[in-house]
Amino acid sequence: MQKTIAEMSKIEEPYFLYYSPYAVHTPIQPIQSLLIKYEGKSSHLGQSNAEYATMVENLDRNIGLLFQALKQNQKLENTLIIFVSDNGGLKGITDQQPLRSGKGSYYEGGIRVPFFFIWDGKIQKATKNQSLISNLDIFPTILEAAGIDQKGLSLDGENLMPLLERKEELTQRALFWHFPIYLEAYQYGQNETRDPIFRTRPGSAMRYGNWKLHYYFENNEVELFNLEDDISESSDLSTILPEKKDELLKILKEWWAKTGAPIPETKNPEYSSQNE
Repeated sequence: MQKTIAEMSKIEEPYFLYYSPYAVHTPIQPIQSLLIKYEGKSSHLGQSNAEYATMVENLDRNIGLLFQALKQNQKLENTLIIFVSDNGGLKGITDQQPLRSGKGSYYEGGIRVPFFFIWDGKIQKATKNQSLISNLDIFPTILEAAGIDQKGLSLDGENLMPLLERKEELTQRALFWHFPIYLEAYQYGQNETRDPIFRTRPGSAMRYGNWKLHYYFENNEVELFNLEDDISESSDLSTILPEKKDELLKILKEWWAKTGAPIPETKNPEYSSQNE
């Protein structure tokens, strides 16, 4: 049986609430009552779509209602709240500068997202941490917070509670993104990617420390970036630092083998070049 947020917050037993709104997403469907607030309003952040802004505010309002219900029912201090986006904003509608590109891309504008943890009395307020984390870490973190034994479980992510409670730091690890298909551009030429037609072509990406590697299956091309010096991923270092490229590529290939990642190997038999 479905329950409202207010009803959920009154439950005396432990519960898990997964709130995954479709907005903010396309199609852009503005909140008409808020449009006048944003139309013609200047921005120093590159956000100029008033209709999109109304959807963001409406999402903020709904999250506020969740907090209000928890507070009214004295549950806020005993609730772990995790807020995260599944991908970056859609290039052409919103802008992630100085991060390159947006949703559907391996560049930082497509995969680097807000990630907030709130737990009154457990997590110190207004603190920041630059550790590399992933949505894969949410499940083991929730298990730890709920006091559920994780022994014997084989989990892809890491329990973040020691990090959140500032008891210990995460050990350095590699993070991977695998997307072996084509994803068309939302608007031609506005991707900031390798070509104007696709947001991405079949490939993988990995992050290890400050290093970022992109790999494309079509032609086995590689891009290498140092995000500490080049957050916009504008300077490909793969030919300048071949040893670092090979080091990361070895880690990536080992991850393919370990996970059984699907690798496209057969050309489309129905494809024909316009030049033929």
